[in-house]
Amino acid sequence: MGTWALLVGGAATAGWVDAVIGGGGLVLIPLILAAFPQMAPAVALATNKVAAVSGTASAAFTLYRKVRPPARELAIYGGVAMACSGIGALAASLIDSAVMRPLVIVLLLGVGAFVALRPAFGASSSEVPRAGWRVWAALGAVAAIAFYDGIFGPGTGMFLIMSFTAIFSQNFLRSAAMAKVVNTCTNVGALVTFIAGGHVIWGLAIVLAIANIVGAQLGARTVLGGGAKLIRYALLTLVIVMCGYLSWQQWGVARPGEP
Repeated sequence: MGTWALLVGGAATAGWVDAVIGGGGLVLIPLILAAFPQMAPAVALATNKVAAVSGTASAAFTLYRKVRPPARELAIYGGVAMACSGIGALAASLIDSAVMRPLVIVLLLGVGAFVALRPAFGASSSEVPRAGWRVWAALGAVAAIAFYDGIFGPGTGMFLIMSFTAIFSQNFLRSAAMAKVVNTCTNVGALVTFIAGGHVIWGLAIVLAIANIVGAQLGARTVLGGGAKLIRYALLTLVIVMCGYLSWQQWGVARPGEP
């Protein structure tokens, strides 16, 4: 019972984190592996992905109803995201995560420095044409980030928020609503691949998904209450946490055969 309570609480916390800024997998995946040490990593990732899809979709629905980002654009971005994340999941076994981590750490540090040094970035929206090069730039960013989500994943929501904010000169809240919809699609694309491989433990996944939805709804309401300022602070916090976590994975964990 204690293990289940920990997992359910962790899933709810992960849902809240995902809804606010992203990165809930950093909470739930280690808990799943700690609770079931004999579980294959692919099974833990797949089971977590069911919870993540459920919670992110729930938060996306709540944020979309309040913020009302452009539906037609999101439908296009979502389709591209689903396809590219599925391709990324298929290619995941071909790319060593030890190569990916340093690159992601550098990107995260760049994002953190940019946001910290540009207080006005993401604070307000300006009316810019949502056509021409901006649409193509957004499509390219969505495709690249979705492919990355299928291969590796950490920070996907944050990278989407930054991309939408920079390309469309809009505030973090509007970008977060768009990012949640697109992130739901990237999760679905990767999840389809996991399901096809038979990696999901459905009983566990459904319990965690319900808890994740509860946390995601609380997180969505936190975002709507705190607005762009809250997302800015959450983004900077996530940069610090993820840089530390990925650095520990890369250099703090002894490799087989090493002391």
